[in-house]
Amino acid sequence: MLLAFNKPYGVLCQFTDRSQPPRPTLAGFGLPADVYPAGRLDHDSEGLLLLTDDGGLAHRLTDPRHKQAKRYWVQVEGRPQPAQLEALQRGVLLADGPTRPAEARAIEAPALWPRDPPVRFRKSVPDAWLELAIGEGRNRQVRRMTAAVGLPTLRLVRVAIGPYALGDLDPGQWRAL
Repeated sequence: MLLAFNKPYGVLCQFTDRSQPPRPTLAGFGLPADVYPAGRLDHDSEGLLLLTDDGGLAHRLTDPRHKQAKRYWVQVEGRPQPAQLEALQRGVLLADGPTRPAEARAIEAPALWPRDPPVRFRKSVPDAWLELAIGEGRNRQVRRMTAAVGLPTLRLVRVAIGPYALGDLDPGQWRAL
């Protein structure tokens, strides 16, 4: 079984949370029993999360050796310059080593659901959207990559993993693939 789930902002990619007060988890969305996330999305990221009951499939979806590109729409603070996009395309040096080259391009603001809470708006600081595709999955990698080139991330939405796309799922909805 393979499911696509649109993970809302602020939801943990696990079914339980022992912190106090407890935070929202996957348990609150009526997902079938015995499925587990194939990979992760940070609590402050949104979008496509794949869940499966097949450990081998989860491995193939998440292991970088299988080259399943993860595609994101990223709202950044600032206006991306050609040199910043080229740096992302070459790969950037992070504290835990260089990243692999990424696909990176500026895009028009996508038609997305409103985020709760909304992204902070500052009149004096412009923002823009990028589409970024990476083949790795390091901790907070996209956020660290955009920050490394001077474009801090404001909102991060994963829209595809390999051939699987978010499509028209609203936050909190899921469908079998």
